[in-house]
Amino acid sequence: QVQLVESGGGLVQAGGSLRLSCAASERVFSINIMGWYRQAPGKQRELVATITSGGVTNYADSVKGRFTISRDNAKNTAYLQMDSLKPEDTAVYYCNADVKTRWYSDLSNYWGRGTQVTVSS
Repeated sequence: QVQLVESGGGLVQAGGSLRLSCAASERVFSINIMGWYRQAPGKQRELVATITSGGVTNYADSVKGRFTISRDNAKNTAYLQMDSLKPEDTAVYYCNADVKTRWYSDLSNYWGRGTQVTVSS
């Protein structure tokens, strides 16, 4: 069973930076859209950013100009560079991807377990 494994979360002061990574736990045939979502306490999970296999990106308005999503298709890995962090960015960040595990497989959607990002004021 393929898993998405996130890393890079932690505690940072407002104005600081963090870089999150998301990697597939095993070699897969292809990954279509990869994305980052976040969920703050008492709130619904929300989109942060997505990136297609061709590099087309989409961002939530709240993070535009501060966050950058990228990916390395050869490593089946996505990244989220977060700069100018604010206390309201505090949340558990989840990786999401549409994965084709084998050439004959259908696309399936996967979620990571999440990584905590805490921004202190």
